[in-house]
Amino acid sequence: MRASWKTVLPAVAMTVVSMALTLAVVMLWLGPVMPWLVALVVGLGIDGGWLATLAYERRLAAQGDHSNLVTRVGWAFGLVATGVLIAHALTAEESTGAWLAVAWFPIAAKALWLVHSMWERTKLTASALTQIQGIQQAARDEAAVARARLRAQAGTEETRLTAVTEAGARVAQVQAETARTLSDAWSTLEQARGGEGTNRALTSVTVGVTPDDTPGVASRWELPVWGPTEPVAPALESGPALTDDALDVLVDEIRCSEDPALSYRDMAARFRAAGHSASETRLRAAWKRVA
Repeated sequence: MRASWKTVLPAVAMTVVSMALTLAVVMLWLGPVMPWLVALVVGLGIDGGWLATLAYERRLAAQGDHSNLVTRVGWAFGLVATGVLIAHALTAEESTGAWLAVAWFPIAAKALWLVHSMWERTKLTASALTQIQGIQQAARDEAAVARARLRAQAGTEETRLTAVTEAGARVAQVQAETARTLSDAWSTLEQARGGEGTNRALTSVTVGVTPDDTPGVASRWELPVWGPTEPVAPALESGPALTDDALDVLVDEIRCSEDPALSYRDMAARFRAAGHSASETRLRAAWKRVA
């Protein structure tokens, strides 16, 4: 019997009590109106039919089989026994409530046997239960490891994002401070350039260095450009060196190509853009000679 006693003992006990109650009620109910032997036969017939169907049903269950007809017959005997108990309780002159309280015992006994049969159909061996427990434990372990891995990855990602955000904030702060410093410096240069007497001082310094179109007057000093610059074009292949006379002719032609005459910087830019090659010293000397 082993573990099945948890369900079979209550079913057996309820069945014995139900059969005893049914036999006693039949004897009390039919005894006054018929010989007691006849009443005993009726009571034993109800109990015997119920017991026979129950035994046959248990035999089929032990063989792994089932019969709906036998089951229905067994429930019919149970209902008959319950009906006898209820009828006796309703016709009894005394203790009606007590008899009604035990009238459900036959149905309860059949229900307990049903529970016991379900227990047997779902019962597993010890090895199968051990395997199932091992599988469940392995699944729980895998789930716990997966949760721990996800939490660790989430923590690592959060730390990385925090570090990247802080580094980006520091870079942005440095860039903002640098831009602010450059802006202040450029503002200071602009104020110095636009100050009273600055042009005269710069002109006196740059006379003879950057001659303008008007002789004796230096060009106005300009601030350097702050912003994107164009890449310098690759140097052209140097051709044969120009003589001083040829260089003077070229410089004079480029200088006088527009009216008014070009400044030295514009002339030098066009000279080199045309593909001519000459050192800055020679080019400036040629400019002085023709200007």
